[in-house]
Amino acid sequence: MGRKRCMFKAFTRGRAARVIALSFVLTAAGAAQAKNPMVGGAPMYASKTIVENAVNSKDHTTLVAAVKAAGLVDTLSGPGPFTVFAPTNAAFAKLPPGTVENLVQPQNKATLTKILTYHVVPGVYTAKELMALAKKGSGQNQLTTVEGEPLGVSAQGKKVYITDVKGDTVAVTIPNVMQSNGVIHVVNGVLMP
Repeated sequence: MGRKRCMFKAFTRGRAARVIALSFVLTAAGAAQAKNPMVGGAPMYASKTIVENAVNSKDHTTLVAAVKAAGLVDTLSGPGPFTVFAPTNAAFAKLPPGTVENLVQPQNKATLTKILTYHVVPGVYTAKELMALAKKGSGQNQLTTVEGEPLGVSAQGKKVYITDVKGDTVAVTIPNVMQSNGVIHVVNGVLMP
């Protein structure tokens, strides 16, 4: 009877150790996934640049095409750091028909560059920092974009909203997509300077 008890205890300890090891592996996998969130069906790697990640997102093909047309690939691949409010394809589709096609024409490069740089803020602003900025109140809750015009930051509950100078507001739908040269916050609309 004593020998069976010892074998049972050894089996139980071994099983507990395997359960703990499995829990550790699953936790590590979950942490890795949280570190590399999925955007547009592709993992976004914190070790890659804004452009390297964006080209893999099927939800950002319009943004990538616009960045290429504006000649901003090298800038957004540079050291930064940058905070980018990245409109999805669906966000661009909300613009009047023909707008995107018109903007990517070579003769409209200056206008396109102005719009795209209005979605970029120097430095890294996480969702937590944006939330803190939103709490400062009107007039003090602004970020200055690379384009030069301000963006307003507000919050409702745990959701962050960005307002352009024309008064249009977009929601951050996927926050804190960390990059080697900054952070992307996916937004559901296009901001206009």
